Formats: sequence, C-alpha cells, structure tokens
Amino acid sequence: MTSSKFASARLIDFDQIPVVDISAIETDRGFLQIAEKLVETAKTVGFFYITGHKISPKLIEQAFASSKRFFNLPISKKSTVSVDKNQRGWMGQGMAQLEGSKTHDAKEVFFWGWDVKANDPDVRAGVPMVFPNQWPDEVAPFLRRDLIPYYHAVMSLGRLIMSALAYGLGKPKDFFVKAYEKPLGRGQLVYYPPMSKEDEQQERFGAAAHTDFGVLTFLLQDMQGGLQVLNQSGQWIEAQPIEGSFVCNIGDLLERWTNGYLVSTKHRVINRNKTARYSIPVFCDPSSKTIINPADFSGGSKNYKKITAGEHISNRNQKNFTQYKN
Repeated sequence: MTSSKFASARLIDFDQIPVVDISAIETDRGFLQIAEKLVETAKTVGFFYITGHKISPKLIEQAFASSKRFFNLPISKKSTVSVDKNQRGWMGQGMAQLEGSKTHDAKEVFFWGWDVKANDPDVRAGVPMVFPNQWPDEVAPFLRRDLIPYYHAVMSLGRLIMSALAYGLGKPKDFFVKAYEKPLGRGQLVYYPPMSKEDEQQERFGAAAHTDFGVLTFLLQDMQGGLQVLNQSGQWIEAQPIEGSFVCNIGDLLERWTNGYLVSTKHRVINRNKTARYSIPVFCDPSSKTIINPADFSGGSKNYKKITAGEHISNRNQKNFTQYKN
C-alpha cells in the first residue's frame, strides 16, 4: 500500500520562491537592482520566477499549441524522429530513469537544440552535444515553425539574465555571455500524462527528484501545477504556476562554475490532475567547448574541477537516459 505521504508538498506563498520583475532591466539602476536580487536568490534558493520579460504571449501560445499537437500524434508518427544518442528527437514513455530514482519517469519528451548543419566542423569532429536537430517536418511541420522563434526569444532572455548574474557576481557583464556565440541551448517539450494507480503504487513521478545538468533553466509551465522544489529545510514546496512567468533555476554547471556559490536545487514533477500537464524547459547552456573553471570565482565553498560544458552534459545524459545504454 502506498504511503499517504507519497509526493506530499506544502502549498505556500509565492514569496518562498522569489519573484524577480525584470521590466526595468534596461535602465542602469534597474539592471543593478535586478542583478543584486538575482544573485541573492541564486545563492540561497536557486529558484526564482521571472516576470516583466518581453517575450510575446503569441510566441508562448504557439509553442504550447504545437507541443500539444505533436504529443497527440500517434506513436507511429512521433517515432519517425525517435531520440538518438545526441539527445535529439522524441523520447517515449519509460526511457528516462533519473539517477537515484526507484523507477522511470512518467513522461514523453521532444528534444532539440541549437540548429547546426551536418557538415558543421564541430559535428564532424564529434564535439559533445553538437549535432543536427531531428525535426518531424513530414508529420508535424508546425513544430519547427513555432518552436524556433520561441527558442531564440528565450535564449536572448537567457543571455540577458546571465549578464545580470555576472555583474551581480562582480564580473564584467559579458563574462558568461561571451561563451554563448554557439550555445548548446537545449530545449524540451514535455508531456506528463495524469498519474495512474500503478504510477502511485510504484511511487513514480513525472520527473523524479533531480538537479538540472546545465547552467540556467527557463521553464514555461502550464497552469496545472505539479512542480515541487526542495527547500533548505528539506521540505518539498509547490512551485505554483504564475501566468506569464518563467520558472528559472540554477543548474549544476553554474553551481560548479561559481565553485558552489550559486546553488543547484533539487526539484521534481508529479501530475495529480485528471488531464495532461505540459511544460517547455529551455536550458540556457554555453558552447560545448566552454571550459567551466571554478577558479574563476573565489567566493565558493567547494572544490570542483574544470570540465567542458559539453562533456559534463553528455556524461549526465548517459547516466539518465536508456538510449545510451542500448
């Protein structure tokens, strides 16, 4: 019998996960204040909502609509772009089992990244995580059409937030951004079906407890809820949806880059609703060859070693997704 405490979480005020309004970020004073707030939040909570951004609601609506249309296609059509070992394409149920979890995640995912050509020098050289996307143009031409403009808008927002974080950390504004000329910038469409009785019996989550692999995540979530964040007291709290906002969180690479000064926080997803949950995370990661050097920051408290961004993310993928094990 499943414990009644399975996936229990406290419903608390939004203030527990700070809201950062960036509407004034283009002014000198606003930039400074926002940079300070972002760093304070990133080193204590690791999660924050972003409001006041200028990404068009139309782009957001189109991205969500295309996601739903794609996941509603029959498996025979989605599997025309089955996920590969470069983490591009559609991943069906049962293929993601995150490190330390009891069972696989209850979700489907479509993965894409920065568009490169097959003859790109980095592709030919086998640089980790640099590979052409698998767009299902024959069965879902709307996906590429609607995701590309949304993706570039979020990556632009990501560069802006990264410049503010750099400034708040006492570095030049371009300290991080100069590594984003040819970013990895991984995107996902995620479909979480309603939790079944079997899922509850198996204590199966939509996404089991984990930290994100990369630098900075921008999550667009629908209004269903289900995202839970582990606070410093060891309690799971609900990250309630705020319409028009992004949920942002520090990833492992940025914690590593700042030698532990900024924190990558555990989180999980469970869909207790009777209808599907959809989300669109974009992982704002630098170029694969970027050297993540903790020695760049003296304020951290850990002893991380240098690693390239692509190597780190590739290593984590191999430990969490079944296509790498076949």
